[in-house]
Amino acid sequence: MKKTLSLAVSAATVMMLANSSFAYDNKVSVSAIAGTTGFGADASWRFHENLAVTARYTDGLNLDTDFNEDGVKYNADFDMKASSLKMDYFPFGGSFFLSAGIMMPDIEANVVGTPDDGGRTYEFNNNPYNAAAIGSVVGTATVSDGTQPYVGLGWRSSHQSGFSFFSEFGVVATNIDVSLSTTNGFENIDPRLQQDIRAEEQKLKDDIDKLPVFPVAVLGVTYTF
Repeated sequence: MKKTLSLAVSAATVMMLANSSFAYDNKVSVSAIAGTTGFGADASWRFHENLAVTARYTDGLNLDTDFNEDGVKYNADFDMKASSLKMDYFPFGGSFFLSAGIMMPDIEANVVGTPDDGGRTYEFNNNPYNAAAIGSVVGTATVSDGTQPYVGLGWRSSHQSGFSFFSEFGVVATNIDVSLSTTNGFENIDPRLQQDIRAEEQKLKDDIDKLPVFPVAVLGVTYTF
């Protein structure tokens, strides 16, 4: 008797959940957004009271910054863009959601280094080099690229039709890489300079790698159909 009653309750629960799922009025939201990976748009399909799938693309954000490393002054011009595909979970059926998925970031900087002593001498790996002889130090610094995991949380009123504000905060894993060379190419004929340039790359990589994730913050305006 207890087993039969338990089966009946389970069956009724499954039927209620199924009816609730079919009865939910699917919503589609489109958003104009701006954030730490650029400006762009996303589209979100809320196919269940507690679930939605969201696709996003951002681009067009540039950040210019200067920093010093062992007597070399670097200028880094960062270009940021990203696309993502994720699942949003609305635990209370309202606006608040938790998010997980994948992001394809392209966060990279063009780097130019000059001596910090007025343009006379570089110091790589504790070895001095004449600036006039080797030229400028140029290269790239990648913070995150490829396909990386993403987690976040936010607020989107995708359960209600009309205009609303939207926000999301999350993190994407980093994938640090630094590549340097000199404009005169002396590292190709000087093994010691080549070794010291590789050591300089590692120092810059270690400095950037202190942050294992890149913060993603997004604000926007949403319209839900």
